[in-house]
Amino acid sequence: MTETTTRTAPAVLVLEDGTRYEGRAYGALGRTLGEAVFATGMTGYQETLTDPSYAGQIVLMTAPHIGNTGMNDEDMESAQIWVAGFVVRDPSRVVSNFRSQRSLDDDLADAGIVGISGIDTRAVTRRIRDAGAMRAGIFSGEEAGLTAGEQLDLVLGGAEMSGQNLSGEVSTGERYSLPATGEKVGTVAVLDLGVKTSTLNFLAERGFDVEVLPQTVTIEEVRALEPDALFFSNGPGDPSASDRHVELLRESLRDGRPYFGICFGNQLLGRALGFGTYKLPFGHRGINQPVLDKATGRVEITAHNHGFAVDAPIDRVSESSEGFGRVEVSHVDLNDDVVEGLNCLDIPAFSVQYHPESAAGPHDANYLFDRFRELVIASKENRD
Repeated sequence: MTETTTRTAPAVLVLEDGTRYEGRAYGALGRTLGEAVFATGMTGYQETLTDPSYAGQIVLMTAPHIGNTGMNDEDMESAQIWVAGFVVRDPSRVVSNFRSQRSLDDDLADAGIVGISGIDTRAVTRRIRDAGAMRAGIFSGEEAGLTAGEQLDLVLGGAEMSGQNLSGEVSTGERYSLPATGEKVGTVAVLDLGVKTSTLNFLAERGFDVEVLPQTVTIEEVRALEPDALFFSNGPGDPSASDRHVELLRESLRDGRPYFGICFGNQLLGRALGFGTYKLPFGHRGINQPVLDKATGRVEITAHNHGFAVDAPIDRVSESSEGFGRVEVSHVDLNDDVVEGLNCLDIPAFSVQYHPESAAGPHDANYLFDRFRELVIASKENRD
């Protein structure tokens, strides 16, 4: 089927509450199911599409024009597109950028990503904000010919994000290494729960030999590597469904190994310290979220992609119920007071919920990689 024919084929987005939005097919034709969420970034759609944290989600872009700058190999955050589906209002009819190698349409079609265009994305966003993130489906081609009842039944038969452990779907199958590109500090073991390429590059630039490990790794295998630090990456799914990773982290913290976690890694640190986690109504996704650094009073504009959060008090220092000493909430989202960072005062460990490595920007929080480097150096000096 030609691109012109695809873009004129009917498609429909169906939410689990029965709300329907009719538009045109975009990308591949067929059916896809997932959790409907919205992302507020005006740029960075390629980084969003290739972020493993979006596995299992139908992503709606609130910016009206998507695809203007095409796609390239340099800005990929992983080896593939991970979103379950893609929703846009006005896809660009032409690609205009000197770095572009192909169109977004072509990449979506080649990857088998079913999308929809030509709908009022503002209306869908408001629906999700009012009712919360929910299961959804996109139906195009022959699937668009199903009755409304049949389509809704398929949506309601899909899996909810709560309770899902998706790290096995996005993690590397085998260990691999990246050498330090900056002045060498030591070795960091990275648990790949859906890690992004930019994260690994930033760690290497800070002087770390990076050992990327599959999510099936054991604490014995981590200890055998004798890394100077441990890092947990971002990733999709419900942190309450990752008990094994929480226990691995607890054992590593008891070993005294410095730790830094991002996004999913923040939620797992929270659980390892004894806090709970919960699902947000519609999550934080985009590259324009204001976060307060409580230590400095500075407001950072940050990139987010999370539907779950840590349940910890933001107004006082807490005591870890798991025996790791005092813990403070280091960062808070100014929109809704959600915990955006944890800092351990008695052990060398900290984490943030947002993305300081965001390749599409902003880069206000990139200093956190320097903080991790300094933490590891200080820890090694104390051991010596």
